[in-house]
This record gives sequence, structure tokens and C-alpha cells, in this order.
Amino acid sequence: MAGAKARLIDLEGRTVIPGLVDSHMHAIRAALSFSTEVNWIGTRSLSEALDRIRDASHSMSPGAWLIVAGGWNVQQFRENRRPTQAELIAAAPENPVYVQLGYGWAIMTPQALEKLHIASDADLPAGGKLERDSGGKLTGGISGAQNAIIGLFDRLPVPTPEQEVEGTKKFFRELNRLGLTGVVDPGGNNMTPESYQALFKVWRQGELTLRLAYSLCGITPGKEFGELKDLTELLPMGLGDGMLRFNGIGERITWAMNNNNQPTEAEREKYYEIARWAAERGMSITMHWPRNDSVGLLLDIFERVNREVPIANLRWSIAHLNDASPENLRRMRALGVGWTVQPGRGVPPVETAKELGVVVGAGTDAHRVASYNPFTALQQFVDGNISRAEALRLYTMGSAWFSHDDAERGSLEPGKLADLAVLSKDYMTVPAEQIGGIESLLTMVGGRIVYASEPYAQFEDKH
Repeated sequence: MAGAKARLIDLEGRTVIPGLVDSHMHAIRAALSFSTEVNWIGTRSLSEALDRIRDASHSMSPGAWLIVAGGWNVQQFRENRRPTQAELIAAAPENPVYVQLGYGWAIMTPQALEKLHIASDADLPAGGKLERDSGGKLTGGISGAQNAIIGLFDRLPVPTPEQEVEGTKKFFRELNRLGLTGVVDPGGNNMTPESYQALFKVWRQGELTLRLAYSLCGITPGKEFGELKDLTELLPMGLGDGMLRFNGIGERITWAMNNNNQPTEAEREKYYEIARWAAERGMSITMHWPRNDSVGLLLDIFERVNREVPIANLRWSIAHLNDASPENLRRMRALGVGWTVQPGRGVPPVETAKELGVVVGAGTDAHRVASYNPFTALQQFVDGNISRAEALRLYTMGSAWFSHDDAERGSLEPGKLADLAVLSKDYMTVPAEQIGGIESLLTMVGGRIVYASEPYAQFEDKH
């Protein structure tokens, strides 16, 4: 297929895979603050993580916030524990420090608490609680329900528009370094219309280095339907181009149904109204639902909509649900509903889904609750006795289905887009414990080399 002007690069026997596609990553949100946050992803010890805080305090001005927004867990540390307030103070005595673990816990230094005017439980978002030690002394820790931690994070200072643009470019390049050429972004907490402006600017400038399909969430409790109508009035499903595309609504359609295993009839009816409206407009829906024992309530709504407006071709999906039963997978297959899985939540029964004909895409749910590294997820799949080839298919063809372009990418064959990654090690043959350490030496999106390290650094296309 190479013409006379084609550039030939000798890979010297290295492994090439289709560009990886994360089917469920909060990449837009993560990118906004990537240039200003402290990242603990990949650290193997608490001391190493604290060193990153210390290094950041030296490179930033006194008084600048140091924020670890998530993406780590206690199990990744040799010490197998969370940081203490004293350790954070020692690492950055001149800076307010905020560290978040998932959506259930955060810890702050005294300077950070003072800046946010937090002295008692009454100063926290509803449901939040200041932790105390056995002697009744405040530890700096804050626990609470998900909405309390979301509300707490909303009080933190936000990067400037220039920092958000810089962070977007840097984060997407970081994903390119790990072989990612595409992301399906489900919206999520703390996202407003303003949150998308940095992404749009990078896109307009022609500087996106991965393909991104994004969804819009309900923002204000009780007002989600009106907001979604207003936001999408001039935003038809699929609007965009090969690099950025509107991909429907989700992962939170209504606050009332979010993480609610016993929604009332009124709450289910409100959700149905939005779902039917989306179906009538040909929109995809992706829905966050972690528990199999209650997902039947969601499937009941999907089936009701389907009887009135067929949804089989709309590629609706359910995210998480890693304990999905064969019965519920059969219901999903009958509706044409896909399934996005993240192995950090437990190994999902993907072989059963495959046998039943349910489309499955792989991802991470990064970066608040998990690492964004796809090879960490691939290693977890393999450790869970999913074959390497099948795990790779989930991360390529499987995930591309959810952005409606599996006919154009996800595999290496004539006629498809030139999205690929050249790996540092052979994914198919290295010991399983080494899969998580694989990186890309060269990542290509649509024939453009968007990332390259030695020995290919000279080939990277620079803007």
C-alpha cells in the first residue's frame, strides 16, 4: 500500500497493536488539572508518593495548593496505608495539601483546612465528617458519602483557563505514551459546560492527539431534563469529526437514580422520560450502575422505552456492573445494550458476555478512582484468567463500538484508520507480571505520529 513518498520506519521486530481505546475514562476532567495536580499513579510506596508532594512544593510557589485528586489506592503502597496529616505537613510545610482517595475519603493539612474555613463538621458539605483519633484529636481526614466528597472537591481552587489547556495537551500526550489513541468519556461529577472549553480550544487548534467521544451529564439535581434539553438543542448525536464527537448522555442521567438501588416510582418515571426523549432523538446513553442485584430496575426502564422507541441501534450501555449475572446479560443482549467493564472493580464475567453476544469494552474509570494506565488494566484482566488476546480485543474493537466507529478503527487492516502503538515489550509473550510496565515507543493516530520516544523520537510530528 506504500506509495513512492511513504516514510518507512523499521521497527526491528517490535510488537505493534491497534491503538487502545478506553471505553470509560473521565479524561476531560482529569486533563483540566493535569498540569497543576500531583499525580500518585504508578507510585509503589507511600514514601515515593510523599516525595512527589515534596518535589511539587519545591517547584511551585509557597502557598500554592498541592492536590492529589485520586487515581491511587492503599494496596499499591508497600506500607499498605493512607498518608497521615503529619507526613503531608513534613513533605510540604509551606503549601496547603489536599489528598483524595476515591469518593469516600480525603485528608487535608491545617493550612488547607484553614483556607477552606473548615473547623467543624458544620463547615463540610452535607454528609461529611471530620475524623478524630482515639483521643478525640482531629486527624485532618474527612469521610462521607460520595456527594460530600464531590462537594468538598468543588471548593478547591480551579486552574486558570491557560493551565486547563496546557493540562489537556499534557494529559492526552501521557495517554499516547501508554498506547491510547481513543477515549469514550462519560462526563461525570464536577463537570459543567465550562469544563469542556479547554478541550474545544485544543480541538479547534488541531492539537488533539487522541480521538474523544464525550457524553453530557445531568448537572443540577431535579433539573436534569431541562438542562440536557438546553445543552443538546443544537448538538445532535454524532456531531463532530474524527477527533471529537458528541456521543449522547450519561453516565449520570439523574442524580436521584445515581447509585440508588431502591429508587422510588417517581424517580424511575423521571428517568424514563429522559431515556425516551433520548431514544426519540437517536442518542446513545451510558449509565453508571455498579450492582447486579438492582440493575433490573434500570433494565425495566430500558425495556419500556424499547417497546415504544426501538433502541437496538443506539448503542446504549451500562458501565461497571462487574458482577453481572447471565440473566441480566441476556436482557442486555436482547436490547442491544453494551457493557463497559473496569477490572479494578473485580474481574467481570466477560467470557459469559461474549458467549451471550453482549458487546464489551474495556476501560479504567480513571482517574479519581483508578489509574489511567491501560496496561495495568490489561494485567488485571490477565490475572483474572481472561486471555491476553481477548483482553486486547476488549480494549480495541470492543471499546470502539461504544463510540460508533468500530468499522473505522480497533483493528489493523486495509481500509481502517492508521491508529496503532509500537510496544516496548511483546504484550503476548512477556511474563504476566510485566504487562503493567509496558509503554508505547511510537503512537500513531490517523497516520500521524503523536508520540515517539527512542529510538523513534525523531519521527514524532510536532505542531
